[in-house]
Formats: sequence, structure tokens, C-alpha cells
Amino acid sequence: MCGGVQFELDGQTIKTFFPNPKARLPVLTRQGQEVLVPWGRRESQTGLTPQGGWARLESIKNGIWNRFNPRPVKISVDAFMEKDQAGESHWFLLESQQFIQGLIATDGPFTRLYVVTEENEQSCHKSNRWPRVMDASEPLRTSSGGLF
Repeated sequence: MCGGVQFELDGQTIKTFFPNPKARLPVLTRQGQEVLVPWGRRESQTGLTPQGGWARLESIKNGIWNRFNPRPVKISVDAFMEKDQAGESHWFLLESQQFIQGLIATDGPFTRLYVVTEENEQSCHKSNRWPRVMDASEPLRTSSGGLF
């Protein structure tokens, strides 16, 4: 389900995990720069965006996220981690031209980033959810023209 990620920042390897309330993920801007955006919302954090750090692709397509002005983004990481049903961590490497699709949600002054997930048999997590991994050449829009 993507509970952690690894990425390079200023020559250092960074590992961050969702339970950390200060977790930020690198998002690639249209100008090709990386900016760090807060990852999701925890119960103790202010705001109205959904609690958690993930957005199901089906819920996005069904309009559940519309009130938060969702924008698709590219999360630029080298690897992600998910835990299996026994609680063991497993790391999955991305290729150099791959990224994880994210959703930027806004709620007044708050901007939060959610990892877009879909069902995938590769997942070892009990939810059977997997981050939506895409190639850099793939557009963030669907063939129907929707955001996802």
C-alpha cells in the first residue's frame, strides 16, 4: 500500500514513512523541479481533507475527491515500501523513467499529497492496493480526458 518511500534530495538518500506527521514527498513540477509536499493527513492534523495518505483511483473517478480540487502529480521516488500481512517490510524499486501518481488536494490554506492506489496482485499488503506506477511518457489524464 506504500507506507514509505526512498528518494534522493541534495545528494542524500531520504527514507520517509507515512506515520511520521512531518512526512513530505517529492513532486515533480511542470518546470522539472522537485518540491516537497506534505503527505496526507493524520487524525491529529487540522483540515478537512480525508485522513490517511492514499486515494483510491476508483474514488477519484467517482468524484469523491472533487470538493478538494484534485490535481494529478508525479511523485518522484526511487523506491516504495509496503508491509505484508505479517508486518514485514518489502521495498520495490522503480525504474529511472517511472513515477508514482499522486493527487494534490486543497482545503483552504492546506495542501496535501495522497498516493493514488489501485488493486494489483503484486501487492503483498492485506488491502491488495498498490501505488499507481506510471512511465514518465504517460499522460496524467485518462483517454476520456478526465484527471485520472
